[in-house]
Amino acid sequence: MPTLSAAETALVEHARAAPMLDQVLAWSAINSGTRNLVGVATMAGLLADAFAALPGEVTLVDPAPVETVLADGSRAAIDHGRHLLVTVRPAAPLQLLFTGHMDTVFPADHPFQTSVWREQGVLNGPGVADMKGGIALLLAALQAVEASPFAADLGYQVMIGADEETGSLSSAALIAEVARGKLAAFTYEPALPDGTLAGARGGTGNFSIAIHGKSAHAGRNPDDGRNAVLAAADLALRLAEARSPLLAVNPAKIEGGGPNNVVPDLAILRVNFRPKDDAAIATAQAHLEASIAAVAAAHDVRIDCHGGFNRPPKPITPQAAKLFDVVKAAGADLGLSIGWRDTGGVCDGNNIAASGVPVVDTMGVRGGAIHSSDEFLIAESLPERAALSALAIARIVQKGSL
Repeated sequence: MPTLSAAETALVEHARAAPMLDQVLAWSAINSGTRNLVGVATMAGLLADAFAALPGEVTLVDPAPVETVLADGSRAAIDHGRHLLVTVRPAAPLQLLFTGHMDTVFPADHPFQTSVWREQGVLNGPGVADMKGGIALLLAALQAVEASPFAADLGYQVMIGADEETGSLSSAALIAEVARGKLAAFTYEPALPDGTLAGARGGTGNFSIAIHGKSAHAGRNPDDGRNAVLAAADLALRLAEARSPLLAVNPAKIEGGGPNNVVPDLAILRVNFRPKDDAAIATAQAHLEASIAAVAAAHDVRIDCHGGFNRPPKPITPQAAKLFDVVKAAGADLGLSIGWRDTGGVCDGNNIAASGVPVVDTMGVRGGAIHSSDEFLIAESLPERAALSALAIARIVQKGSL
């Protein structure tokens, strides 16, 4: 018995036929590291042109302001690129959200700049899996839907961010805005090489903590000083005591100090927390505040804490489980076995889930070794995953719900 209707068969054939590989090769040749604003702007322009093929409004949205703590303890604004937003049929009865990111982790001066075929069907290149391949197959899926009878009742927004790789700090408010009122969302991070999707995700929080001490001569009058590096080390050890199966704590870097004969008056501690659930966030926040107060008192220093939990944990809610089932069933009808497992990584799927919208956030290509010069894309997964997205979207439209 056929598992696809005639309209669904035409839909998946249309999705599979799109020139996705050519797009990936062209886009991966553009360095769009988050801080390479020229490259990100170039990428945004190309994506705006590509997504103009959809029957909606294409805009580039200015980034929200973002601060960072510099090595001297001061705060400074960080510039980001603009985010792509596409809005199609906003008055339609059923609304979905599709998200991705145009930035990569490779800065403009990184040696990894070009794509090569590593072996038959395996493309090695910057951003080919994370996530220029995902963006290409998303566009292919949406163009196939637009050419099908399923488009009339479907409205959606596409948001392609410019800063996902550094925490989506300048796009978080936009993500929350576009998630509002959506039935469900797909995000196009890469799946594992065997096609396994990410299920539940933990959260993350990043903090830069400036410790202000007092300088003094290390030999003549050291007791008149207040050693900021020592206080930062004490704070790092205290924070690490909060580690548990539900909370990972990584004091990652201490900046500060100077000549050996000077008591250092400034240090910056950079620390990352990975909470498994909301209770772990509360635990981490309380421990952070208590540790800062204790170190400030013990070392007679002033401490300025900057940062927060920018990506909440993403559990598998009942609605999220239904959305996974839609994808799994669509995959089965395409001859694909779709499974998922929990992961410690984070992405914009965390932000979407925090808005109360169910999301499957690894609808992109099959690939691996992301964030390294060994990053690869399995080329056959472009048509495979484009068909999967198109069919899953069509099934949601036909049902009118999850």
